[in-house]
Amino acid sequence: MIQRARLGGTDLEFYPLRDLARAGIEDPSGLPMTVKVLLEGLVRLVEAGVTEESNVGVLAHWPAVAPATAELPFLPARVLMQDFTGVPAVVDLAAMRSAMQRAGKDAGRVDPLVPVDLIIDHSVQVDSFGFRDSYTRNIQKEI
Repeated sequence: MIQRARLGGTDLEFYPLRDLARAGIEDPSGLPMTVKVLLEGLVRLVEAGVTEESNVGVLAHWPAVAPATAELPFLPARVLMQDFTGVPAVVDLAAMRSAMQRAGKDAGRVDPLVPVDLIIDHSVQVDSFGFRDSYTRNIQKEI
């Protein structure tokens, strides 16, 4: 069911949702794009043995059949964290790795399940330049 394509010099792997119709699930072309993205992710999880195929059917028939209490697994391909949430996560990972090492276990086993990009956004304002004491002046303005 997985297909491969090359787009803009990048090799891609995807599960075409039109194949769901062949599997007895209604044509998902009328679903909102966000539901289609979640649906393709569920198909990936079924192929990986992480979830059951019945979950695909629940989401594919959204909103008509989806029970209000349905819980569907979600595993993103990548996580983007900004410094406000990312730094505490990195500290937690470091603490867990240290605990594993103290316990004589392999600290390398503590790792996110998906790739994580941490974005640190810190701007530096320069008010003084061209003087011998510019650095000191700028630091004093920061404080």
